[in-house]
Amino acid sequence: MTNSRFVKLAACLFVTTVVMPMATQADTWRYAFEEAIDEVQGVYASKFKEEIEKNSDHEVELYPYGTLGESADIMEQAQAGILQFVDQSPGFTGSLIPEAQVFFVPYLLPTDTKKLNEFFRTSKAIHGDFKKLYSKQGLELLTMFPEGEVAMTTKKPVHSPADLKEVKFRVMTNPLLVEAYKAFGATPTPLPWGEVYGGLQTNIIQGQENPTSFIESTKLYEVTDNIIYAGHNNFTTAVMANQDFYNGLNKKDRKMIQKAAKTAFEYILTYQNGLEKEALKKIKKARPEIQVIVLSEKERKPFQAAAAQVEDKFIEMTGKSGQKILKQMKADLKNL
Repeated sequence: MTNSRFVKLAACLFVTTVVMPMATQADTWRYAFEEAIDEVQGVYASKFKEEIEKNSDHEVELYPYGTLGESADIMEQAQAGILQFVDQSPGFTGSLIPEAQVFFVPYLLPTDTKKLNEFFRTSKAIHGDFKKLYSKQGLELLTMFPEGEVAMTTKKPVHSPADLKEVKFRVMTNPLLVEAYKAFGATPTPLPWGEVYGGLQTNIIQGQENPTSFIESTKLYEVTDNIIYAGHNNFTTAVMANQDFYNGLNKKDRKMIQKAAKTAFEYILTYQNGLEKEALKKIKKARPEIQVIVLSEKERKPFQAAAAQVEDKFIEMTGKSGQKILKQMKADLKNL
């Protein structure tokens, strides 16, 4: 080979090396969540998985509730990098990120579904402030979304806080939720989710709260007598990635994950249209004797008054950081 031909070949190889992109390694990513595969978090996760696998060579393995332990277990695994993705309610994350407890200030979120969805879509508190707070814990916040209006289930009818007196009411291990049910007149009782059905069945607890679709899918209606709608909250959940994993990805994969999270977010909002009403129909059909109580505006007033105490407690627990988050959330809601 002559010198000139060698130089041309070397130049050609150099250009090919620079111009041709390196092949992206196909990886298997693990994603755990707090519900069954056919419940809201599972439906979101399935859509997220579909989008990732449709737009890359990566595979996403899904781990529904119980597969890898309780909520605390999957959060630890996500922080340790054993899991790449995790879906966890701020109710459990509150011990890690105290400001996340703001989602348990009663009567803060709107009951109007369109306004609620738009809040989660555009909130500066969620997409700015919370993103930074989660980042400090080694987590990349991908999205938060609502899962449905929270309903109380109790053994006895409830029309006022007085009716909750001495009722052992199951709550997540969340300090502010404990304060909320104290303010509502109940005796809050933190209990792992796996013990709730049995606790109601044996009267260790007499009440709990969850979206109607979750009450139906987990058959909690079998061990309760009343479903009460006080309009006090909407169940919120957050999808996160391990930050070291996320930051170690190339730009293309990070963009793909963001797009998959956004697509799944819009999908799950549409999926939930009418879901709670349909779930209530199923409950009534399965257990016709169950009593459904929708509190009137007058009946809600004492609960709303109690919410002010909970808001004060939240600020006391979280200081200036929590106060800032609360202020931003209220501004976001006002601008809807």
